[in-house]
Amino acid sequence: MRRSVLVALAAASTLFAQALEDTFYVPLDHPAIQYSETPSHDPIARLQQKLDRGEAKLDYAPHGWGYLPSILKELGIHIDSQVLVFSKGSIQAQFINPRTPRAIYFDDDASVGYVQNGEQLELAGVDPREGVYLYTLDLAKAARPEFARRGIDCLRCHQGPVTLGVPGWMVSSLHPGASGEHGGAYATDDRVPISERWGGWYVTGNTGSQTNYGNNTNLVDPLHPGGPSEEPAQNLVSLAKFFDTTRYPAPTSDVVALMTLEHQTRMINLITRIGWDTRIALHDHTPLEKLDGEIEQLVEYMVFANEAPLHGTVAGVSTFRKTFAALGPRDAQGRSLRDFDLHTRLFRYPLSYMIYSAAFDGMPDAARERIYRRLYDILSGTDQSEPFKRLEATDRRAALEILRQTKTNLPAFWK
Repeated sequence: MRRSVLVALAAASTLFAQALEDTFYVPLDHPAIQYSETPSHDPIARLQQKLDRGEAKLDYAPHGWGYLPSILKELGIHIDSQVLVFSKGSIQAQFINPRTPRAIYFDDDASVGYVQNGEQLELAGVDPREGVYLYTLDLAKAARPEFARRGIDCLRCHQGPVTLGVPGWMVSSLHPGASGEHGGAYATDDRVPISERWGGWYVTGNTGSQTNYGNNTNLVDPLHPGGPSEEPAQNLVSLAKFFDTTRYPAPTSDVVALMTLEHQTRMINLITRIGWDTRIALHDHTPLEKLDGEIEQLVEYMVFANEAPLHGTVAGVSTFRKTFAALGPRDAQGRSLRDFDLHTRLFRYPLSYMIYSAAFDGMPDAARERIYRRLYDILSGTDQSEPFKRLEATDRRAALEILRQTKTNLPAFWK
């Protein structure tokens, strides 16, 4: 089928998909989007501008890390966010295996991927309007290091049903197959039980009796395809038995960081998708009421209405829990949406910290106002319908109070 026909079909289905995963892609070249032609203002693009103006300089590190430590410092990304994946979901797949996993570092609006013995760093930045842009930077030392913005070659994987039809981030898990064969891969976020997560990932930390697919290198081993791990793989504090951890800036693949990345990934894709669909609707004079179903999916996710409960305490082994929560902001009682629970759920309060993100604030006013109205109805207790019944009244009230004190551009009715 020709691409023009696919674009037409995607455009016709964009605003009417019952689930956002039903859409293969939203047209990049729609007049309201113009993704490829629009200059980006994501953190990677802004860093490149600083380099061009001589306001920043990237230092070159030993150990094969190249510009990695310097880039993380310039972007303000903590090394303790490091998570390690040994499945081959990368443009540098030939360099990735259980002895040389790919490292990913992230904050709210940027990520950096490092592949040992690889040729490039892989980066993603979130533009407040357009969403995710993808970049690479050659690992070789250069007089003027320059980030290369990637196009269709990367979007073959980074735009599709798993990213809700827009360019986006993804976290996926391999699972064991039947009869000694490799299983498939599927996207994971906080709605997926821990027992079905992290195939193809290394995981350090403790999940108690909650087993998962992490640290099972047989999932990518052709000699033991899809079988159970031959070594203890749960609740590890060290990965040294699998590979040389000194070859990485941190020795961990922290479970709390990985769970946070999973939540954030879908949030970014939801924000981007609804922002795109709103601008398309406004341009095409489509009634905004057509977006209510999509907005409801975003709101449900923002308040963790369908989060898979934890059945025991989760504990990481890095400083990620502390440094992430320290970013705040905090209300007069010292509470923050970044506070973790990790006993029965991921976060202490039922509202995503991504409401503070530039991407959320960059959504069209028409969409953001509708989202704020739904959030107010839920957190104030006005809406007691499914699937919000599980939210405790005290938790709703706490989230409402925190946001009132820490978000400056709330609609008047919130105050």
